[in-house]
Amino acid sequence: MSASSAETALTVALVKAGRTKIRYLAVVVRDDGNRVTVRAPWAAPGVRDFGFVRFEPGDVFTEHYWRNHWFAVKEVRTGAGELKGWYCDVTRPAVLRDGELRVEDLDLDLWVSADGTSVLRLDEDEFEESGLAERDPAAAGAARRALDELEHLARTEGLATLLA
Repeated sequence: MSASSAETALTVALVKAGRTKIRYLAVVVRDDGNRVTVRAPWAAPGVRDFGFVRFEPGDVFTEHYWRNHWFAVKEVRTGAGELKGWYCDVTRPAVLRDGELRVEDLDLDLWVSADGTSVLRLDEDEFEESGLAERDPAAAGAARRALDELEHLARTEGLATLLA
C-alpha cells in the first residue's frame, strides 16, 4: 500500500455462530493482497481479565488477518507500547468487501505471552460444543490444523516469523 492509503479506515466485523459479536473501526496498516494488517484500540467496553492477561482501555491491537489462512493474530500492547503478547483466533479466511473486514470466529484460540514462555490453547470445549465438526467437518478440520500450526510456530520459531 502507498503511504497515503495506510491511513484508510475500515470496519472489522467479528462474527460468531452467524451473529456479529463486535464491530469496530480500525486503521489499515498494510494490505498486500493476502494479509490485511489493521490497528485499533481495545474495542470492548471495560476490562476483560482472562487471568493470564488483561485487555483494557488504552490497549492497542495490531491485528493480522489472512485471506488464505484459517487464523488471525493480534499483537497486544499497552497504551505506553509495552508488549503484552499475541492473541490468536482461529477463523475462516477473512473477507474484505466494501470497507468491511469480515472475520468468522471458530472458537479456538491461542495465547502467547510477550516473552514466549506461556503458550495456551483456549476454548477447545467451546469449539466441541459448537457442533462445527458435525455441520462442517472440513471447516472443523481446517480449524484444528490452524490451531496446531499456530501453536507449533509459537513454540519453535515464534510468531514474529509469521508477521514479518
